[in-house]
Amino acid sequence: MKRRISFAAFFLIWADYKRWQVPALHVEICDWLERLYYHHRVGVLEVFRGAAKSTIVAVFQAWILYIDGQARLLDQAADDRVARKLSRDTRGVLRRHPLCVGMLPRDDQAVESINVVTNTDDRNPSISAHGVLSNVTSARANGAIFDDVEVPKNCRSDAARELLRERMSEATHILIPGGFKLYIGTPHTHDSIYDEQTAAGALTLKKPLFAHHVRYEERVTTRQRRFPYNFPGVNRSDLYVFAGRTRDARLLVDGVDYKVDRGAVVFTQPPAQLIDIYAGNIWPERFSREEVLHRRRECRTLNAWDSQYQLHAKPIHEIRLDPSRIIPYAALPQLSMANGEVRMMLGQARIVGASVWWDCALGKIHADASAFSVVLTDERGRLYWHVCKDLKGDIDAQCAEVRRIVLDLGLRSVTVETNGPGGFVPAHLLKALAGTECGVVPHFEHHNKDERILDAFEAPLSGGYLWAHVSALDVFEKQMQDWVPKQSGQKDDYIDSGAGAISQTPVRIGKLLGKPSTVSGPDWRPDSGSHEIIIG
Repeated sequence: MKRRISFAAFFLIWADYKRWQVPALHVEICDWLERLYYHHRVGVLEVFRGAAKSTIVAVFQAWILYIDGQARLLDQAADDRVARKLSRDTRGVLRRHPLCVGMLPRDDQAVESINVVTNTDDRNPSISAHGVLSNVTSARANGAIFDDVEVPKNCRSDAARELLRERMSEATHILIPGGFKLYIGTPHTHDSIYDEQTAAGALTLKKPLFAHHVRYEERVTTRQRRFPYNFPGVNRSDLYVFAGRTRDARLLVDGVDYKVDRGAVVFTQPPAQLIDIYAGNIWPERFSREEVLHRRRECRTLNAWDSQYQLHAKPIHEIRLDPSRIIPYAALPQLSMANGEVRMMLGQARIVGASVWWDCALGKIHADASAFSVVLTDERGRLYWHVCKDLKGDIDAQCAEVRRIVLDLGLRSVTVETNGPGGFVPAHLLKALAGTECGVVPHFEHHNKDERILDAFEAPLSGGYLWAHVSALDVFEKQMQDWVPKQSGQKDDYIDSGAGAISQTPVRIGKLLGKPSTVSGPDWRPDSGSHEIIIG
């Protein structure tokens, strides 16, 4: 390999040939790509949509072949068509770049298999292009380039994301020792491959459209007129202030819609809608105010704008049940006795009720989880999703785990959904709970599942009175983020069991009289005491 010219210089020669205006952003990307090639094994290039990142990478491939005529590169994208767009672009550079004259033996090579004259490998072309789900097991390469492999159709569910990662992992075995991997794109899900690679130590260049951003949600801005921002060194003329989400968004005008006062955007009247304040447009010559407003309005959801232009790892669909609205906690319930009464305290909150829902499954491969949820209620009506578990093992083992949870929390009733395999479970559970004073309530669900989930969650989420223990949140969070109403085949067992528990009215039973039970634990639910009523 001969280092004859930097990639930035190679790119600028091509840009001059194409009569491009080159922003500083593109030079920065060029320098970063060269650093990756010479000094690193894995790189992540995240740049907002429309910034020409794939165009630059196509030139990057031609530069690699220019300095090392025996290099072999594997281009992969979401499908064959997209992968071949990158290789086709590189073929065009090899045809016409002033430094690449004579590198192609002929100009009409198929874009899925391109060879330069110096390639001595009879099995592997200089550039091969395939969809990420294609079989490339027998290939060998110096570098694997994943260009927009993460798209809505292959990352909407946990299973789809797992399949994508499995196929991409094949590149590790295809690469020769010392080979590199480059991931290019924008995130399309909360569980993004780009964040995962960055967290694992990949060299990362992340360039959102705006360097600075602060958001005020509708529920915050109802009475608010002053919106502070902390953007050091930013001139007020560089601010972009949006009111509204996407299709109804307005780009407000300084001095007309608002004024700027000591680092804050100030309105005469509370706007009572979402406010976004941005600054640091990285390419204002191309992305003017009019263009930015147009693109924001064309985004179907605010998540799509956030992910494609600000590079936040979010699904591009609107999250109907947003787990970020749930308040996490780590406290465990504590029992205490005073004045002959047992109390359950969760931090400073007194727990007055509990509801339990078990949507059972038999543990078969690829079957739903056997989802078990416990939701506690305090005196103020706040809900605490305290337990969310996938019960493992045969039915006896699962019932034994339910008994352990019942004894631990002093539960008095478990509702078992009897649809499907749950029909015979109540009898087994009653036997397992013998001596605990905990009842079993069989329930056959007749209502539409999507409607039941929405009815249970939307009010607590919007009202801000749904809490979750951190251990439970870890279990159901991804499922909640992925959930889309009326979409078939999605995983929803955890949120379905949580919805069942939330929908149950907490039962308040009894006041402690005499010695607490040594089997099921003391009853911590309050009541109004015993009263004698005289009639007549």
